[in-house]
Amino acid sequence: MTLTYSDLGWSNFFQSQQDADADLTPYRISAVHRDKLTGLSPDGEIQLLPDRLTGEFAVGDWVLANAADQVCERLERQTELSRRAAGTDAREQLIAANVDVLFITTSCNADFNLARLERYLALAHQSGCYPVVVLTKADVCEDASVYRKQAESLAASLTVLTLDAKNPDDVTQLLAWVKPSQTATLVGSSGVGKTTLTNGLTGSKDAVRDIREDDSKGRHTTTARYLRRMVNGGWLIDTPGMRALRIKDADEGVEEVFSDLMEIAQGCRFNDCSHSGEPGCAVTAAVKEGTLELARVERWQKLHRDEERNTETLVQSRRRDKGFGKMIKSMKRDHKGRKGY
Repeated sequence: MTLTYSDLGWSNFFQSQQDADADLTPYRISAVHRDKLTGLSPDGEIQLLPDRLTGEFAVGDWVLANAADQVCERLERQTELSRRAAGTDAREQLIAANVDVLFITTSCNADFNLARLERYLALAHQSGCYPVVVLTKADVCEDASVYRKQAESLAASLTVLTLDAKNPDDVTQLLAWVKPSQTATLVGSSGVGKTTLTNGLTGSKDAVRDIREDDSKGRHTTTARYLRRMVNGGWLIDTPGMRALRIKDADEGVEEVFSDLMEIAQGCRFNDCSHSGEPGCAVTAAVKEGTLELARVERWQKLHRDEERNTETLVQSRRRDKGFGKMIKSMKRDHKGRKGY
């Protein structure tokens, strides 16, 4: 069946960015390689030569290329999923672009972690994607409803699905959340069933790997990101497993995830209250009254601190580390002085 640009997700948002006089062809990026890009158009896939480092492109991007298959422009993204890369620098790592639905995947076993779910939810809210929590391995746990209720407690309107990724009827549930031409992304740790879900949603037959039963951790089956067509005409971006998600520039997303806490905090006596024992703290009072869980407050505080740290520029990070180093040296000198050295 011949695809149209509309089938690929092209919309007025992207059309308005194209110069009608320029002799350039739109392509949607379906894969990002070390030194080239794979672009998709109604005529099929083609290898494109980037006009910049490929790390500045994401699967799902729309680009304009000339007759020599050289990328001349990357169009503005409607949504963007990114995180701070691992390591000590402040480099941004793109996850996917122009995504409508984020399938946050975890399993009903030791992989289940509320703090990690909250990070993914903050990422979804900040980017503008619609989040759907997918709990896999519901068929092999004692009571999947226990995990579902914990996930649902994170937000009143949060969509949470429990399923067996190997059951085609269960996987079909996900299709209802992605309309034809829309794009979804699967994120989560390795071993939670993302590849199995991808196979069911796209009709492909990629290899899957078993998880280690002692700690429920899996090995990477997906090692790169690809844009694949779903059986209902939607699009799916499968991603490698991510055990650590270092979110950045997501203060609004964090506030959305913890909107209940933000509302309570409005009653604090001080505007700069850190909710760590200050007088007149409404959050502390709610914890003492039993209307708010201390664990949720602690997760909120940690996520807020991590988001601020991950948002730092490289210069800010080095300045903070340098200041910390000076403080340690000063403490050591003071300690030696007291010892009489």
